Amino acid sequence: MMLCKNLILKSITFLTAIAVWSAFSMTALAAGDVLSEITVTGQATVNGQAVVSGSTFTSGSTVVTGANSSAIVNMGKNGRVEILSDSTLTLNFTDNSITGILMSGKVRMSNAAGIAATVTTKNSTVIADASQANTFGVDVGCADEDRCTQTYVETTTGLVTLRNGTTDKQVAAGTDATYGNPSQTGCKPCLRPGSAVPVATAGLGLGALAALLLAAGGAVAAAVLLGDDTQTEIGGGTTVVSPSR
Repeated sequence: MMLCKNLILKSITFLTAIAVWSAFSMTALAAGDVLSEITVTGQATVNGQAVVSGSTFTSGSTVVTGANSSAIVNMGKNGRVEILSDSTLTLNFTDNSITGILMSGKVRMSNAAGIAATVTTKNSTVIADASQANTFGVDVGCADEDRCTQTYVETTTGLVTLRNGTTDKQVAAGTDATYGNPSQTGCKPCLRPGSAVPVATAGLGLGALAALLLAAGGAVAAAVLLGDDTQTEIGGGTTVVSPSR
């Protein structure tokens, strides 16, 4: 009888210990997880399903925003990511990192100091300085990632690096940088924020630049170099006289 009581007591003690350990483990795991929430303006989907504001967002999910729509994934003190209209982003995060893969459109990312933040595009990787808080935007400019190979970066606060292969370009607060070609065949040119003019400087080589200069000032250059005694008018209001006169 005494033996049975001892066995029962030992069993109860053992089961209680397991229950306490399980509860502690679950609490510890929950504390280590990054709690995130998504806020939607307009229409957006997460992993192909329509989503509403206040929903929990899980790391590794893909957000797609519609026209005139946006979504914000808030990761508390670690940072936040805003996905602008007509954008597709796969977002991963841990307790010390935020990583986005931007397939189309534009995102704005903010990270706290000590949190590593990166955005990867088709041709580049944008890396935030983890030693400080940063806010920056990344725009691939086009919905067709197979043909459009431009990455535009602008930094509001902090410091980020635009990396392509072994080439790095630092983008400090208040500056921007572009890598790639915004005007390939079949690709809508990318617009810089606040501008109605496509960014068309990428890929302009010395030969093309020389051709443009010659086209603009060829007549003047010819008059000067050949010593022609003729006069050349530019814009109808200015006369340039050959130095041979």
